[in-house]
Amino acid sequence: MKKNNIALKTGNCLKILDELYEEQGEIADLIFADPPYFLSNGGITCQNGKMVKVNKGDWDKSQGPDINHEFNIEWIKRCQKLLKPTGSIMVSGTLHVIYSIGFAMQQLDMKILNNITWQKPNPPPNLACRYFTHSTETIIWARKGEKTKHKFNYKLMRELNGGKQMKDVWTMTAPGKKEKLNGKHPTQKPLALLERLIEAATDKNDLVIDPFSGSGTTGVACKNLGRKYIGIEIDKNYNALARKRLKEIS
Repeated sequence: MKKNNIALKTGNCLKILDELYEEQGEIADLIFADPPYFLSNGGITCQNGKMVKVNKGDWDKSQGPDINHEFNIEWIKRCQKLLKPTGSIMVSGTLHVIYSIGFAMQQLDMKILNNITWQKPNPPPNLACRYFTHSTETIIWARKGEKTKHKFNYKLMRELNGGKQMKDVWTMTAPGKKEKLNGKHPTQKPLALLERLIEAATDKNDLVIDPFSGSGTTGVACKNLGRKYIGIEIDKNYNALARKRLKEIS
């Protein structure tokens, strides 16, 4: 699918990221990634008031910390190559994966800029009652290298925050029914979150790449905001869902 500067590619992100770099070089103004959290290990959670197993799919199964970290290094390395000298990357994750992400960025000599916390006011309850209820996810924002530059629309973020500097803790509800009319993804992010991230680090007509595009929320945000978009998803069903969502936007 490629229409109005919006492209969806189905396949392994490592292979497709390599192809993009070989064909076009440093093209990305921003990369947003929501990689596997490696949580599908037979645990349980609460969904719609019911106890359900945590089993998102084979793509989310842990291969052990060493292999999981090696995978994170490999896809981040490819994203780093695709970034323009002024480009940056934002990666979302829970505590199960985000420390590996941050360490991989440091190993690749990227410059970590911010640790943004997405706070959920309505998280699922903690069924085990043996630790605090998980109510946040982290977005690590980093630029291509220690000495490169990055884009930050400071004035716009301040304006959106009522004239005050925007802090790094954002409270937003999880995606509602309206954002899941065509189907849903187990780690789907709210559209408002993606739109704010994209507006913070890009301008109109900039290119955003998402190597784990899932249900296409990043693409929807890009289309709403007038950005170019390349989404990569290994699951054909989720890519079909993303296409449905994108077609509904005029």
